Amino acid sequence: MSTGREVTTTGTPADTPGPAGIPGPADAPDPAGTTGPSGTTGPSGVPVPAPAARPAPAEPAPPPVGGVLWSVAGDVRALLMLPAALTMQVAHPAIGAGVDEHSVFRTDPWGRGERSLRSVQLWVYGGADAAAEGRRLRALHRDIQGTDAHGRRYHALTPAYYSWVHATGYPVYRHGLALLHRPLTEAQDRRLYAEWLQVGRILGIHDRDMPQTVEEFWPYYRRVLAEELEATAVVRELLDPDAPVPAPDRGPLLLRIALRPLWPLLRRPFQRIRAFLTVGLMPPDARAAIGLEWTPEQERRLRRLARVVRAVVPVLPERLRYLSLARRARQAARR
Repeated sequence: MSTGREVTTTGTPADTPGPAGIPGPADAPDPAGTTGPSGTTGPSGVPVPAPAARPAPAEPAPPPVGGVLWSVAGDVRALLMLPAALTMQVAHPAIGAGVDEHSVFRTDPWGRGERSLRSVQLWVYGGADAAAEGRRLRALHRDIQGTDAHGRRYHALTPAYYSWVHATGYPVYRHGLALLHRPLTEAQDRRLYAEWLQVGRILGIHDRDMPQTVEEFWPYYRRVLAEELEATAVVRELLDPDAPVPAPDRGPLLLRIALRPLWPLLRRPFQRIRAFLTVGLMPPDARAAIGLEWTPEQERRLRRLARVVRAVVPVLPERLRYLSLARRARQAARR
C-alpha cells in the first residue's frame, strides 16, 4: 500500500531549531547563567551539574488484549473485509499512483496479499513485534514517490496520504461487522476507533494527523470522499473480472497443485466473486464516491451470504475461525 507527498521530520520543541535557523528553547541562552554542561558555574560560583539525559520515548503498544480489535482482526471474516479497505485506499489518486508504479500486485498478488495480511495481524497480535513492523513499513515506503494521473507530485509518507491508508480500516470494519457479525454498540464503536488510533501510532502516524474522536472522524472522512476519491486505474484493474491473475502460489501444496490446471477456468469466476465482495463490503458512501455500481439485487445476494457467514463462523473451532498469528496470540493470552 502506498501513500504520497514529501516526507516530514518532527522533533520536540526542546530539541528542534525553529524556522530559518531561529533557535528553539534548547538553543536559547540561560539568562541567569545557572544551567550549562558539567563544569560550568552559576552566579555564586557553585558548580552546576549537566542536565539529565532525556529518556527515549516508549514505543507504542498494540491494542489491548480482549479489546474489539483483539476479537475481530484475526477472525476469518476479516479476510473478506480487507479488499474493500485496499480498494478505498487506491481510490485516492496519490495512493493509486504509488501502487500502480511501485507495487508488485500484478506480478505477485498472492504474496502481496499474504504479506499485507500478516502485517495487519502483527499490528494487533504482534506484541513487541508490532512497533517493529510499523518501523519496517515506514522504511519500505520511504523512497516511494512520483507523479499521479493529475500531474501532482506525491510521496508515500505524506501525512495526509499515509493517514488515509490507515483511516480506511475503521469504516470498513464498522460496515463489515454489521453485515458479517453484528452491529457495534455505541461503546464498542468508540472503543474500536480508539484502538484503531493506537494502531496508527504503531504505524508512526502522529495524533495531529488523525481525527482524535469518532465525532471528528466523520467530517474528515466525508471530505476525503467528496474531494479526493475517484475510480483510479488501479481500482478499475482490481475490479476487472478479465484482469490477468496468476494461479495461487500460497497455501497447502496439494491445493495449489490441484488448482494449477483448473485456474484458466476458475480465474474469471474467482475475479467476479472477489469484485462482488470488495464492492459489497465497502461502506455505501465510499462506494458511491468512487462511482462503483451496486444494484438492489446485489445487495440482497450479499445479505443472504452474510446470513450464512453469521451462522457458520461462530460455531467453527478456533483453529478454523482464527488466522494463525491471532490464534497463537489468543492461546498465549489464555496461558
